[in-house]
Amino acid sequence: MTAGHRPPGRVPGGHTAAEQALRRLELTVVRRLDGLLHGSYQGLLPGPGSEAGDSRVYVPGEDDIRRMDWAVTARTSVPHVRDLVADRELETWVLADLSPSMDFGTAGVEKRDLVVAAVAAIGFLAGRTGNRFGAYVLHDEYIHRMPARGGRTALYGLLHSLMEAPRGRAVADAPDLAEAIEVLAAARRRRGLRVVVSDFLSAEPSLDPGLELPWERPMRRLAARHQVLAVEVIDPRELELPPVGLISLTDPESGRSHQVRLTAKVRAAYAEAAAVQREITRAALRHCGVAHLVLRTDRDWVADIAQFVLKQRRTAHLTHRHPTAGVIR
Repeated sequence: MTAGHRPPGRVPGGHTAAEQALRRLELTVVRRLDGLLHGSYQGLLPGPGSEAGDSRVYVPGEDDIRRMDWAVTARTSVPHVRDLVADRELETWVLADLSPSMDFGTAGVEKRDLVVAAVAAIGFLAGRTGNRFGAYVLHDEYIHRMPARGGRTALYGLLHSLMEAPRGRAVADAPDLAEAIEVLAAARRRRGLRVVVSDFLSAEPSLDPGLELPWERPMRRLAARHQVLAVEVIDPRELELPPVGLISLTDPESGRSHQVRLTAKVRAAYAEAAAVQREITRAALRHCGVAHLVLRTDRDWVADIAQFVLKQRRTAHLTHRHPTAGVIR
């Protein structure tokens, strides 16, 4: 990953503007998220680890059938699943999409700013318990790897590289999100948390819900071994267009431009297609069995992350509230 492509400007106090931005970002996460999510050891996504635990009665609609304990089920004639004990030290890897489509934003921030914010929130929260944190970055014609390290200094270096990355370019035969997820899935075999931060937009989108999305199969393979969080980044102008008459639209991935007159009919058709596309993405992520968090450039991303984590923890708490009579020691 190329960092420092332009001379960093110094600000009062001897810190660069990027360093001050990272300090403010850390304070935002620590003060608002850490205060809301304090408590016993829990990750960003409360859930299974890699060590086998106790068996208990299977709860339809709540338990993953991949954790079915067939030996106990056969012995008792009652479906049982085996809980997994959460690891105390995990290796978290994040895939950050910095392709050209992320260099867009019509609200307070650009989508790439939300990518950095999401990576920072996950990194600061994971680092509270000493977990190692690494990243793959999809940028231009490369998939950059940043080794997993522990500590605040290493996380600051990773975030600084993301903030200072040049804007994406339209590159022929550039790797897409599906290829980047394949790299993420093949790189580390040890179980842990994997996070994919992207807008999940394809170069040639399809509105046919019966077709498999290009990244869907790699995502399923990733989720088969790891706990996966998909962070979808959205700008409001990707959902609906304003009534501004004749405009020039440019595809950031290919660089092609078209002039379009935004009549009421065109705007309605665009909004309908955008809604279908987002629903297809949501359904695909659900079928992959991954957690899905949506961040928007026109919303408070800290509040959205906090609400998502609290909801996940409530769900995990309710899932494991079962009578002890069904537990096999």
